[in-house]
Amino acid sequence: MKFRIIVDSFREPAINMALDESVLYLRKNVDYNTIRFYGWDPSAVSIGYFQNLDDEVDVNYAESHGIALIRRITGGGAVYHWKDGEITYSIVVGHDVIKDVNVRDSYGTLFSGIIEGLRSLGIDARWSGINDISVNDKKISGNAQTRRYGSILQHGTILLDVNPYEMFSVLKVSDEKIKDKMIKNIYERVTSLKNLDVKIPRMKIIDSFINGYKKSFNGEFYYGSFTNDEIGLAKKIYNKYSSMKWTRDRKNMFVID
Repeated sequence: MKFRIIVDSFREPAINMALDESVLYLRKNVDYNTIRFYGWDPSAVSIGYFQNLDDEVDVNYAESHGIALIRRITGGGAVYHWKDGEITYSIVVGHDVIKDVNVRDSYGTLFSGIIEGLRSLGIDARWSGINDISVNDKKISGNAQTRRYGSILQHGTILLDVNPYEMFSVLKVSDEKIKDKMIKNIYERVTSLKNLDVKIPRMKIIDSFINGYKKSFNGEFYYGSFTNDEIGLAKKIYNKYSSMKWTRDRKNMFVID
């Protein structure tokens, strides 16, 4: 198996999601898989494919505080992507990579490099639930997946830090008392590399994940960049992800086709 590694920059949320979908769509034309690491600028909330924006997000708060809104093509719940608080990864593979592994177990296969990378930093990371990674029973990474265009996309966040006040201001909580309780309790349910006293540069952390994937998969790894076809397609579907019509009601889902 071949794996192209892309260590990407901080990008606008709409182009981040357009690039993930572009790589997924064009996977059928190449003989390699792709693992990408990236960030968000500005901070954003991404909602899952099946969610209703106004049920999940305080849109007025997001707009007044410069927080972008985006809909993913993967499922799962709303996620606050704090620019300074996470590393995001995506992995696009053909079905041969997971072979006969069922959907639930494929999560563990595809984020195995993240777990191995965290363990190399002295962190006892474990797969928990269906699609989370936890440390000491606290969530440090949430992940989502879609199977489309004949290939598989999984992406997720690894928390560098937690900003619960901003998180529960932009994510809709119906009652202030509930909001205060959720902010108070988040440190009991969620952790981050900062909480775990990991004090190494962002790139060193990414290197640990890359080495983790090299340990997890028996394959050929090389550093690469997006192809002209991937960039061209991402530019075409950028308008979908930057459109509030898509973010609100999933219109024009299959713009590629």
